[in-house]
Amino acid sequence: MIYTTIQGDTWDGLSYQFYGSERFMPLLLNFNEKHAEIVVFPAGITLEIPPKPAQSSDTLPPWKRREPV
Repeated sequence: MIYTTIQGDTWDGLSYQFYGSERFMPLLLNFNEKHAEIVVFPAGITLEIPPKPAQSSDTLPPWKRREPV
C-alpha cells in the first residue's frame, strides 16, 4: 500500500495507525530507507506500507496461543 504523509506524521504513529502497535516501526523503516532520517514528516512524502506480518505463536504469550486439538 502507498501512503502519503500529512504534516506531523511520525514513524511510531504510522506503525500504530496501520498495525495497531509501535513495535512494527522497524518494518516501516526497512521498507522506506531513503526517509529513515526523518523524525517528524512534512506533508506529501510517499511511503510504502507493507502488509502486517503474521504473528508466530512462538512470540505470543501462553494465554494467546492456540493449543492443537
